[in-house]
Amino acid sequence: MDEVFLIAGMFLVTFAIRYSMFVVAGRVEFPARLVSTLRYVPPAVLTAIIVPAVLMPGDHLAVSYTNPYLVGGLVACGVGWVSQSLLLTIVVGMAAFWGWQWFLTVGLV
Repeated sequence: MDEVFLIAGMFLVTFAIRYSMFVVAGRVEFPARLVSTLRYVPPAVLTAIIVPAVLMPGDHLAVSYTNPYLVGGLVACGVGWVSQSLLLTIVVGMAAFWGWQWFLTVGLV
């Protein structure tokens, strides 16, 4: 029964936080400087999540050609820069990651 109360409490807190933003959405106008600054939040958060996962796939720093996460990430960065296509970037980056991982396990590299 405690789990039900815990889940209900988490629901209420999450709902209250999110719903409060919808209530004030049309009534509050943020300064232009704040709005332009908030544009950098998603790239900063994604960078903070992705960079450690790519550079430290285990418990140590792995900056070498034997790190398939790094190879796939670099290929994805290049494809994204050139193509400006999210789907193509994801597909080619994953293919590079899996291909490089396969090359490493087979022993071709």
